[in-house]
Amino acid sequence: MMPARERPPTSALNVHQVFHEGQKSWSCCKDVNKPVLTFDDFMAIPGCATGKHTQQVQESAPPPPAVKTAAAPTVTKSANGTETYSTKPGQTATAASPKLVATAAPKELAKPVPLEIEEDDPDAKVEKGAKCKRNGCNVVYEDEETHRKEGGKEATCVFHPAPPIFHEGSKGYMCCKRRVLEFDEFLKITGCTTGKHLFVGKPKGPEEELVQCRIDHYQTPTTVQVSVFAKKADKEKSEVVISDDSVELDLFLPDRKRFTKTIKLFGPVKADESAYTILGTKVELKLVKTDARSWNMLEQPREGTPVPEGFNITFGVGGRTGSIGAKEVILDEGNQLKRNGSGVKA
Repeated sequence: MMPARERPPTSALNVHQVFHEGQKSWSCCKDVNKPVLTFDDFMAIPGCATGKHTQQVQESAPPPPAVKTAAAPTVTKSANGTETYSTKPGQTATAASPKLVATAAPKELAKPVPLEIEEDDPDAKVEKGAKCKRNGCNVVYEDEETHRKEGGKEATCVFHPAPPIFHEGSKGYMCCKRRVLEFDEFLKITGCTTGKHLFVGKPKGPEEELVQCRIDHYQTPTTVQVSVFAKKADKEKSEVVISDDSVELDLFLPDRKRFTKTIKLFGPVKADESAYTILGTKVELKLVKTDARSWNMLEQPREGTPVPEGFNITFGVGGRTGSIGAKEVILDEGNQLKRNGSGVKA
């Protein structure tokens, strides 16, 4: 009897998951199995090797010790010829410290909207062996009494209602605080919400297929640039509605496919000054901020969920190639004044 085909354990073969620019794949077979965009498709990629099951867990190597470097001393000479030395980082030994200028506190951001949780139709027929579609729940349907009837033995679903986050090696879910580094540990993160299982989901119409499209973004001090990678969107039928606090996308794609999404923006924008363009390979949006504050992310997190530490949209630069390798540096008002005051031209 041939052994079951399985994914090579990461601890034994040093195989890693590859997450790059929204695409997901396995390093052991990325040339055979093409990278996919959605997390569900990634989890469905078949294994590329066979072998025995193992419970061995690979221990991560400790990070190298940080090397502290001493700050170079700065020398300041006064009018009478006295030299003063200082080694404090970010400070110079001057007789008088610069005065702090008070700035107006930014307006508070709008409260995040509660996350809508999809529910199965009570009359929907569920096939035996169907798997729960919720993040973090791997329950397989057996019968009505066990998994759907209120009070059933396994009728309670423990799941994550928000999508996963993969940021600088850290893995977790938008709906809760826990973050891990290893992919195996990410799969074991216990759900933070309880409810009913979702075995069927919303039915898709016979003429249209709802699909997901990758969304990338970066920001400058005055705008947020958004790219929706929807190929060959119908310019006549597709709609993009930009309001002060949200963006509604309804894009009609070839082969009777459709992408719909409402983005609750992290901060307010000027709808009358913002614009969008439908291109052959994507839809570009230029959202004009109402102020120069930095956005931590494009969408508002679920109500009560803190923003992950260090999770920020990077300020971009302008030029021929966009945010990489451009020639013109974009600075906020404070840094622009510092640069102009030092005599360096922007």
